[in-house]
Amino acid sequence: MPEVDRRRFLQLTGGSAALSLLTPSIARAASIPANRRTGSLDDVEHIVVLMQENRSFDHYFGTMRGVRGYGEPHPAELPNGQAVWRQPSGKKEVLPFRPDRADLGDSFLEDLDHGWDTGHEAFNAGRYDRWVKAKGGPTTMAHLRRGDIPFHYALADTFTVCDSYHCSMLGPTNPNRYYLWTGWVGNDGKGGGPEIGNGFNPAFDWTTYPERLQKAGVSWKVYQDIGKGLDAAHAWGWTFVDPDIGNYGDNSLLYFKNYQQATTPGDPLYDGARTGTQIGPQQPRVGTLFDQLRSDVTGDDTGTKLPQVSWIVAPEAYTEHPNWPANYGAWYVSQVLEALTSDPDVWAKTALFLTYDENDGFFDHVVPPYPNVGKLAGDSTVRLTHELYTGKDGTPGPYGLGVRVPMTVISPWSTGGWVCSEVFDHTSIIRFMEQRFGVHEPNITPWRRAVCGDLTSAFDFPGSSGSPSMPTYSPAPTVLTHQPDYVPTPPAPQHVPKQEPGVRPSRSLGYRLHVDLHVSATGLDFTITNRGRLGAQLQARSNDVKGAPFSYTVGAGHTLSPTLRTKGRFDVSFHGPNGFFRRFAGNTSDPVLEVRARRGEGRLVLTLHNRSDQALRVNVADAYDGKRSVRVAKRSRKEVRIPLAATHGWYDVLVTVVDHPHLKRAFAGRFDNGRASTSDPQLGH
Repeated sequence: MPEVDRRRFLQLTGGSAALSLLTPSIARAASIPANRRTGSLDDVEHIVVLMQENRSFDHYFGTMRGVRGYGEPHPAELPNGQAVWRQPSGKKEVLPFRPDRADLGDSFLEDLDHGWDTGHEAFNAGRYDRWVKAKGGPTTMAHLRRGDIPFHYALADTFTVCDSYHCSMLGPTNPNRYYLWTGWVGNDGKGGGPEIGNGFNPAFDWTTYPERLQKAGVSWKVYQDIGKGLDAAHAWGWTFVDPDIGNYGDNSLLYFKNYQQATTPGDPLYDGARTGTQIGPQQPRVGTLFDQLRSDVTGDDTGTKLPQVSWIVAPEAYTEHPNWPANYGAWYVSQVLEALTSDPDVWAKTALFLTYDENDGFFDHVVPPYPNVGKLAGDSTVRLTHELYTGKDGTPGPYGLGVRVPMTVISPWSTGGWVCSEVFDHTSIIRFMEQRFGVHEPNITPWRRAVCGDLTSAFDFPGSSGSPSMPTYSPAPTVLTHQPDYVPTPPAPQHVPKQEPGVRPSRSLGYRLHVDLHVSATGLDFTITNRGRLGAQLQARSNDVKGAPFSYTVGAGHTLSPTLRTKGRFDVSFHGPNGFFRRFAGNTSDPVLEVRARRGEGRLVLTLHNRSDQALRVNVADAYDGKRSVRVAKRSRKEVRIPLAATHGWYDVLVTVVDHPHLKRAFAGRFDNGRASTSDPQLGH
């Protein structure tokens, strides 16, 4: 191992003892040089998607260094005035907690309700304050740490973790997988949709993305264990009593009419979605899928047989579904990596996406972006067509986005322990394929295309990051029968979990957002400007302005000018992507000061406009550089410049006025200059 890589590995894993956990194939996953023939997306020849089950981002990674986790400096505020992680439970509250169990990563943790209705109840029209009630108890607030799931942390520390990746819908498994394979759940009401539950009879017949790939000549395949059979008589691969075989019903393509009618080998839909390994009485109960995958990777004299696009579907015991251990899934993922790296030339051209279909009922503190549809207040410069569900099978409301779930981008172009904080969802995987192969998916709605990216920002195709090695979780699961669910109890006393200190390298993003406020005697006139290349959804939260929270979607290059009619005291906070935060508090009868924040020559420039007939003493508290006080003459303006070089573009300031205790203006976020930066230094501070 080169010395620079060895030093980086030791930093990631905490000491030389971790070297004993290495296996040659997993080390290759991080050390094989990328194919950089063109230094662009065109160098990716194979895309592999492994979608696991039912874990939220905070549940896995809330304590991880350098991601938007429990160290969030500006969390959303609940209607009761508390921070978002202080979830009400009757007259008490439950905070995120690590269950008191030494083998938590190997525990059969309680599975929680994760249906459409309970998901929307927890969401509560954006108020986000009914998690414990909706999910049936405090287990919703349970989380794991590095020592519980070391393999998952090692992957993220070695490759690139996405900390703003959301499941597509506030609902269960199957609909979220329909988003993965088709871009929606039949939102237009045709083809058997919309489907917001786990039902699949009768079969759906809107077009899937693999069919579009097939028509365009792009090869594809689903890798799976077929269990007792991939037909209705055998539950389409879910074996029920043999959890270490089958596909757990997670190959959702099989719930579509065209695939069910493809029953003959040689039919592209049959070959792509209805074939796989079959474990018979004389075969070992693990490994044959990996043998098939390895065989396709290594190929024959004519080259690899790995398709251009592949999806991998695990048997129940290895899906990481909460009532199966997380580390069973770690073993499964490690075997997938072993197979994919069996031919270095193929891995050099391969991108693997490891993500999760939905959050089960596990809490995540980031209120997901959502459109102002139905009774939800707000405005949008982007069309909201097909983003409101009004059917009979559940509470009317927005389809999504859903709760954050883990996403780790594993490839030779994503090594180095990076974080990418662009907003994504399951349709982003389709859009990555769109960008690479030029096959358009019309089902993805305009709002979703505006708010969610295409995952290309998670990669470094030209090549500027290093290639550290990583440890592997090696023990194979031994208990392959379901055990009684573990139902944890919150500790006493409770506290917000500590996030690991430090930062990690952060990908450049395309957000450039501004929110300005003009206060009048009748209300608040905001101007929301998007000068970036990415669309964004901002949430305006307030406990004293009627109708809040408000959802504002601003497309790239667009502006919104909402007015909130209110009198007297107000306190409104805006939350946007990548830590963007603005707070405006004061009194409409006393609009003495306006503050605007802009970037300028590597600095945050605050323009203080004194609208009163008296001089003001204004305090500017900088989270990184202490406090300063300036005098602003009556009816005049003054600029305060705050350097950002030392913080890599991050800022966090609070403006207050002496003798006006209710007036507050807060500004936090990052000014992106198109170059790599670091994660928010305030996280884990």
